[in-house]
Amino acid sequence: MLVGTVVIYVDRNVLGVLAPILQKELSFTTAQYCYVVSAFQLVYSFSQPVAGYLTDLIGPRVGYAVAAVIWGAAAAMHGLATGWVSMAGFRGLLGLSEAVAIPTGTKVSTIWFPSQERSIATGWFNSGSSIGSMITPPVVVWLYSAYGWRPAFWITGALGVALGIVWFWLYRDPEAQPRLSQEEREYIYSGREPPLGAKPSIKAVLSKTKFLGIIIARFLTEPAWQTFAFWIPLYMVTVRGMDLKQFALFAWLPFLFSDIGCLFGGYLAPFLHKRFGLQIVNARLTVITIGALCMVGPALISFVVSPIVAILCFSLGGFAHQMLSSMMYALMGDVFEKPEVATATGVAGMFGYLGGALFTLMVGALATTIGYEPLFALLFVFDLVAAATLWAFIGVRQGQVVEPLAA
Repeated sequence: MLVGTVVIYVDRNVLGVLAPILQKELSFTTAQYCYVVSAFQLVYSFSQPVAGYLTDLIGPRVGYAVAAVIWGAAAAMHGLATGWVSMAGFRGLLGLSEAVAIPTGTKVSTIWFPSQERSIATGWFNSGSSIGSMITPPVVVWLYSAYGWRPAFWITGALGVALGIVWFWLYRDPEAQPRLSQEEREYIYSGREPPLGAKPSIKAVLSKTKFLGIIIARFLTEPAWQTFAFWIPLYMVTVRGMDLKQFALFAWLPFLFSDIGCLFGGYLAPFLHKRFGLQIVNARLTVITIGALCMVGPALISFVVSPIVAILCFSLGGFAHQMLSSMMYALMGDVFEKPEVATATGVAGMFGYLGGALFTLMVGALATTIGYEPLFALLFVFDLVAAATLWAFIGVRQGQVVEPLAA
């Protein structure tokens, strides 16, 4: 899953890195660029519930393999674009196929790891988003310099096709993995119930009261990652005066710190659980709250002059967002039954990417009038509200009996 998430975010972020070039080559305006980005976000958002349901229904092996081949082809097709409309069409196809990624990752983490290790597992697989985003700028700038922007899409898209083939060849669930010893299998099942045979139900997921807190939090927090992926390059080149090669020298920093945030949050939650006796859900919510407070970084960008310091502010924001993001994925396995984990993750992801799409449209409409900086500051406010919402809906109070998403 880690390698797969790396490939996903390489394919997804090529557009953001090349945005300053594409604006000139394909005559994009800032508003038209936001439409291209929103095409992915909107299709991705509405596809996630379906992708999550299918993942619960047919299992991760076949669904993820087929989706990877399709998203790799869609990413390569970006190199055939002749304008923003065709680019938006290819972007929508990419969103349709990549929607399987997070529901599958959450599902695999749930069925392959006992509950006490789930946050570590989700931290590692979610760190792939940071690793992919970190390596994309230097790799893509090099490909662009050597071959042009179209081959940059073709070459990175081929990674997705290769991933689909390898995944289908290697992946098996624990019950069907012949290389797994009985001792390892018993350890995987420790601390959790054996796999259930019930079919997933979107209606059952939506009927749970606590799920409202999750979807509100995803709606509010997802805009941060979409901003980092698609707007930082354009902002640093057009507002901060960097050229693309200068930007590539430092663009990996926010995503390196994002990677650290994934892993730090993953290990911090079980530490708080063991060291301070916090209930595991409350330990994860504490990590989410710390992440929300650290999102002050992007809010400070308007007060700094140096482009390098601005990137460091984004780096703090990346650390914060991925710390809280990996914890929200871990919460899905804590509060949902296994047959519904991918379905619930997909539905929550739909609301998250709707939030991201609306914020993208807001940036496209307001960036040229009020500037980017006030919009970046809003991300801090969003995350604070999201953390408070999760505590209100999911936090376990003293003496409360913990049950999966009791209505």
